[in-house]
Amino acid sequence: MAEEYTIDSLVKKILDTNKQYDLSKIVDAYDFAAAAHEGQKRSSGEPYIVHPLAVATYLVDLGMDTDTICVALLHDVVEDTDSTLDDIRKKFGQDVAVLVDGVTKLNRIPIYNKEEQHAENIRKIFLAMSQDIRVMIIKLCDRLHNMRTLKYLPGYKQRRIARETMDIYAPIAHRLGIRTVKEELEDLSFRYLDPYAYSEIENILDMNKQKREEFISSIKKRVEERLSHEKFLVKPEISGRVKSIYGIYKKLYIKQKEIDEIYDKYAIRVIVSTIPECYNVLGIMHDMFQPIPNRFKDYISTPKSNMYQSLHTTVIGKEGIPFEVQIRTWEMHKTAEYGIAAHWKYKEGISGKDKMEQRLAWVRQLIEAQQSSDDVEEIFHSIKSDLVPDDVVIITPKGDSITLPTGSTVIDFAYRIHTEVGHKIVGAKVDGKMVPLDYQLKTGEICDVITSKDPNKGPNRSWLGIVKTNEAKSKIRSWFKKANREENIAEGKAALEKELKRNHIHIPEDELEDFLANDFKKHSCSNINDYYASIGYGGIVLSKIIPKIRSKYEREYLTESDDTNSNSGIKIVNTENKKNTGSQIILDEISNCSVKYSQCCNPLPGDEIVGFITRGHGLSIHTKTCTNYVSVLKRNNPEELERWVEVSWTNSQSSQLLPASIEVLSTDRVGLVFDITKILMESHIQILHSSSRSVKNGNAIVELTIQVISANQVEEIVSKLSKIKGVISVERPSEKNKEKKQ
Repeated sequence: MAEEYTIDSLVKKILDTNKQYDLSKIVDAYDFAAAAHEGQKRSSGEPYIVHPLAVATYLVDLGMDTDTICVALLHDVVEDTDSTLDDIRKKFGQDVAVLVDGVTKLNRIPIYNKEEQHAENIRKIFLAMSQDIRVMIIKLCDRLHNMRTLKYLPGYKQRRIARETMDIYAPIAHRLGIRTVKEELEDLSFRYLDPYAYSEIENILDMNKQKREEFISSIKKRVEERLSHEKFLVKPEISGRVKSIYGIYKKLYIKQKEIDEIYDKYAIRVIVSTIPECYNVLGIMHDMFQPIPNRFKDYISTPKSNMYQSLHTTVIGKEGIPFEVQIRTWEMHKTAEYGIAAHWKYKEGISGKDKMEQRLAWVRQLIEAQQSSDDVEEIFHSIKSDLVPDDVVIITPKGDSITLPTGSTVIDFAYRIHTEVGHKIVGAKVDGKMVPLDYQLKTGEICDVITSKDPNKGPNRSWLGIVKTNEAKSKIRSWFKKANREENIAEGKAALEKELKRNHIHIPEDELEDFLANDFKKHSCSNINDYYASIGYGGIVLSKIIPKIRSKYEREYLTESDDTNSNSGIKIVNTENKKNTGSQIILDEISNCSVKYSQCCNPLPGDEIVGFITRGHGLSIHTKTCTNYVSVLKRNNPEELERWVEVSWTNSQSSQLLPASIEVLSTDRVGLVFDITKILMESHIQILHSSSRSVKNGNAIVELTIQVISANQVEEIVSKLSKIKGVISVERPSEKNKEKKQ
């Protein structure tokens, strides 16, 4: 039965904690929020106030303070009602107002496109975290309740919110060490992202539920019996657990293991009073059960980056079933369950604040790393890569440990030690052996960085494609940004011109600055030289901006193809006579007009087409499903519509070769591209361009541009390619757009 959230249940939970809370202030916050949200409903049909009450309840469970509970109750008031921040400041004080403002600001973002909006939102989350970590803890509890009630939203929203939760919020909960929130967010997200796999694992666990409970119970009883003969300050607490559904999925599907190979799907936890007692219990466990080699981890002497401490060992009992034993103190257990929330002491004093600053150093590193990038989408992807929960722990020659994301190189390691060490790295020794700069470090390795004594030594631009961490990329970009502006401008200009030429984008030089003006603002550049410089030092990533430039170019210039033809095989319909007579009158074939076939939709004989009269570039031919044409129809602007004319193909078009785009979606396998190429060769079809890429779900996409004489020929090729082993779909991109509109 679902838990009910009321002010009475919240007050009862607060009283049960036996902690000091300003209950009257919390009740006042509830009354204020309830009045403000009066009449509002959630998607579930419940009164809206249920949501703030649920978030407040979760925060009480995490042991947060009075102001945080008040903010939970008020967190949507400014955003969703007529109440203002000043109203809250006057009634509840500056601290509560600042926190409410911090949470609210996360949604007040400039709107570009959806990806940029999302990226900007994520950046604001981290800025809020750096100012007061309580803002992020409130956001996590807010997201947790939204995920618990996600079933009331449409499917497309469920998947979008679940993806964002899995990519951002669950990793943040992991970094903050709040295991209970992290695991539930992962499981709830996984349920909506891959319902089939979720259901399959759930069924496996349900089938073995009784056996599992009996097994864990018998192990607990044996351990309790053995430990009862030992002396402890306080009697140890022993509990059992089963690995989370998403945790099992990662082992089953991502690491390609069988269910019997997951050694830590069952675990028992032993909680004692002191660190020496932890190691004493470890010895007893290894005496009672057979330890599995290389399955022991000491997170007490080497804590994880999120403060987690515990001893982990995997053993096998007489039943032949492997299980994990976790041994920790009560203080470690509190940190393991609630992370930074367990250590939140609002009145800790200066030393406490300093300790908190150390624990949140990774937040500062992320924020500092953002300063050198001028592309908000690049920032978003960098944050995602830095939030990857899997870390490696590397040892310095002096014995210090440094934690980095999995996949980090020796260059990342050098920059984590110090910026100058990173700039001057020329080599590295790992466990005493020389390794290349792109060597990916593994946990437990000792890395010794070799640096140059040359005072002018700096990084190489190619390192940006090698390093893993956002921190290292930021420091490399900053060096180039400051090192030589003129060189950056020249480098950036040459790189942009090369990409524009490669993409057949021809903009007159005197028009280029005006054409790119909107992009300047988005990337904080005041003129075209700033823009070139940012490209030069890597602040703007060309692969991100070129698609947008190409799209704008097609909209404004509509000279997508240089393939002109004065004898085009196109007839124009006299639309004026059509209106008068009610029938189409076909004029003579166009002979003196330059005709271009648009690359945005690649029209072919057999397609329904329409013509656009360009300024000084003749007639541009589009399909009637082309996004450019459809958007004009939607706007219904007479001045725009005047330049679009009805056209049709002539019978003489049968021998002219035209480019056509095809996209093949298939299961990823060796030989796929060869099989596709073979069919095209056998059909005497010329390939103008091809590219392929793997996608996360185990599939691959192959994109082709081929030369054909008609839409019918394309259909024949599509039919042949569809029969290739593993192919899921073969489509023309223009047809995909057409399906989306329908």
